[in-house]
Amino acid sequence: MLPSLDNIFDSFMEDTNLDTMKCDVYEKDGIFHIEAEIPGVDKKNIQIECDHGYLTITATKNEEKEEKDEKKNFIRRERFSGKTVRRFYVGEVNEDDIKANFKDGILLITLPKEAKKETKKLINID
Repeated sequence: MLPSLDNIFDSFMEDTNLDTMKCDVYEKDGIFHIEAEIPGVDKKNIQIECDHGYLTITATKNEEKEEKDEKKNFIRRERFSGKTVRRFYVGEVNEDDIKANFKDGILLITLPKEAKKETKKLINID
């Protein structure tokens, strides 16, 4: 029995979350790097904010501009449309030191790694 056209592509990309931004996070030369894949999104629709030690990346992609074709009968739709958000704990950092660059669908964010300050506090015993 031949599979129907409706489910022939079901095995492709099974068990993947298509609306999640894929990210690599690494440290190099004392700098943290976050590389996020955001294909098909215009730079003006990406927002990065840092608040209380959390870095949040929000990307919005709307396909509403697409011309409606009444004769199209989608068998499968996998291209994401909507909003996706990723959040990373980065600690208390100086927001002025955070840099971002977006090219070819890849968002690169760099944050200087803060040196841990050793603070010693003597506790008095009553």
